[in-house]
Amino acid sequence: MESSTRTAILSNPIEYLKGVGPQRGELLRKEVNIHTFRDLMNYFPFRYVDRTKVEKIISLHAQMDFVQIRGRITRIETVGEKRAKRLVATLRDDTGEIPLVWFQGHQWMEKSLQLHAVYLVFGRLSVFNGYLQMSHPEMDLATEETATGKATLEPVYSTTEKLKARGLSAKAIGKLTKNLLEQLSPHEIPENIPLPVLQQYRLMDRAKSFFKIHFPASEDDAAQARRRLKFEELFLAQIRICRLKIRRQAASHGFLFTSVGDTFNTFYNEHLPFALTGAQKRVLREIRQDTATGRQMNRLVQGDVGSGKTMVALLTMLLAIDNGFQACLMAPTEILSQQHYKGIAEFLEKMDIRVALLTGNVKGKARKQILKDTEEGKIHILIGTHALLENQVVFHNLGLAIVDEQHRFGVAQRARLWQKNTMPPHILVMTATPIPRTLAMTVYGDLDVSVIDELPPGRKPITTVHRTEWQRPSVMNFIKDEIKKGRQAYIVYPLIEDSETLDYENLMKGYEEVKAFFPEPQYYISMVHGKQPLDLKDANMQRFVTGDTQIMVATTVIEVGVNVPNASVMVIESTERFGLSQLHQLRGRVGRGAEQSYCILMTGNKLGADSKERINVMVQTNDGFIISEKDMELRGPGDIEGTRQSGILDLKLADIVADKAILEAARASAEKILQEDPDLALPENQPLQRYLAVQQGKSQWSKIS
Repeated sequence: MESSTRTAILSNPIEYLKGVGPQRGELLRKEVNIHTFRDLMNYFPFRYVDRTKVEKIISLHAQMDFVQIRGRITRIETVGEKRAKRLVATLRDDTGEIPLVWFQGHQWMEKSLQLHAVYLVFGRLSVFNGYLQMSHPEMDLATEETATGKATLEPVYSTTEKLKARGLSAKAIGKLTKNLLEQLSPHEIPENIPLPVLQQYRLMDRAKSFFKIHFPASEDDAAQARRRLKFEELFLAQIRICRLKIRRQAASHGFLFTSVGDTFNTFYNEHLPFALTGAQKRVLREIRQDTATGRQMNRLVQGDVGSGKTMVALLTMLLAIDNGFQACLMAPTEILSQQHYKGIAEFLEKMDIRVALLTGNVKGKARKQILKDTEEGKIHILIGTHALLENQVVFHNLGLAIVDEQHRFGVAQRARLWQKNTMPPHILVMTATPIPRTLAMTVYGDLDVSVIDELPPGRKPITTVHRTEWQRPSVMNFIKDEIKKGRQAYIVYPLIEDSETLDYENLMKGYEEVKAFFPEPQYYISMVHGKQPLDLKDANMQRFVTGDTQIMVATTVIEVGVNVPNASVMVIESTERFGLSQLHQLRGRVGRGAEQSYCILMTGNKLGADSKERINVMVQTNDGFIISEKDMELRGPGDIEGTRQSGILDLKLADIVADKAILEAARASAEKILQEDPDLALPENQPLQRYLAVQQGKSQWSKIS
């Protein structure tokens, strides 16, 4: 982490620390990833036990955890026989008495305990035969100094059963850490945050923060140390991300889209199906600026369901065509690829532009012809799944690659698009899953981010309600009323993870129940699920799209891939089994026309606290960004789809949800420093420069492309 000449001690293998040795060292590596002295210094306690308080025995109760008491040993005896043998000592203070019990090492304890001596005793309470006791407590002979307890907060470290078996309990890890820190002088933990930043945010200096986080004298000490080290984690992450972005912008060369030509203007003036929103126009301006700089565009466009990302993508592709380039659009599923193809081909049907679809199901002569025409430049826009990444797909002059729902593709997969031309094409990635600001700053920090935060005019907010099983008849009657108005409805069942059989059984049971409420020939129902052949699935979807069926019963396969403006009701069964983002995506299947739409969240009568909270959020707001923030708050950033692969969220202390304010301050500081001194050459930035030079190559920071 630090300058190698001054901090060589921190690079020492952990087995060289007194009290460790080869066997314990190997175990620390395997169990908790501690390889060096530095790793141990960065192995932080997850909580503290307050050793400054001494409880009276009369005040103890079973709900307490670890406590400290002070009293005189009045009796010591061995009870039980053989394996049940144990040592019991009675500790008395001026309010009562409590047994102290040792099941192991009792012979040694019996010799070391002094009858009638006063001890400061610390341990965990338990209940045996209805009475409180304390097993295997820590015993210190009392002195005048410990009359009111030890003046410290005692750190508690994570450990494992294998470590404990080798004598590496939480307390033993604390002793090793103390041994290490006592060997280190402040210059061996040099500062890496510029002094102006330390002063601006009143941060504890680095060496002091490591001592105080492990062995604080007070809760305030611990809090200030944690705040400093959290800031350091987030600040250094932001410095790396911002530098990566600056260097990419400086070094990357991109195709010049110099003109807005006939193709773009003809479509915009004669065939645009609706007026663009202000947000769409703003994002298009940002894209125009990117593609006219001579640098490769690397932009993320995020917008809620129905906000018009596809139209922005199409207009960007027309811009590429006007400048002599081809464009491609890659989507994660066959269904979504087909939806994009049908929609874009329909928009462009009156124009002399050739659009083709390439997926795994396009085979034989048709596939060969598409590959040939793409290589010869006869196809202007190629849409498809990851099939676009195959080596056989060769473009004549690819200038723009658009990736939809980019989190569904791995970084390496997306990077293969860069190789489809002699110079990397412009990259536009889109997501309908709003990304919390803190996550965008962390995981997608090296991308330029555009937000389409405005829905097309005429859209009405979707009314969302929660209903329980006993209200099902009224829900079904409501759907009948909507169908009488000429509307359609979805009824969606959850996928059961790792169990296609249960999914199918669950869906079929639901399908039969729906048929009982909506008998033929008065009503017609489509059913779609993952086990259906693709042609049958498409046919059933198409029947719903054309209005031949009024109800679609489906699993979450319709989360993306269906656009039916006439559908006004979304019923989500077993809502408690869905995450917030998925609920929001499903809700976005309705509300696409001018009529009022409804989302009905069906659950059982009993709900857990998390389920209630998710449902309340859905009922209260349609704002995808609020929902995404709450989703991350409930599930944690590591569970948000697409972030596990990044490596950037491997934080030891900081939490990008709980520490949002620290993250934003760290981001602002990093940007300011790099704007003023991109090479970190100023004297006050030298400690940071040295730190980063040593760190280079140690961490794998994902490049989101």
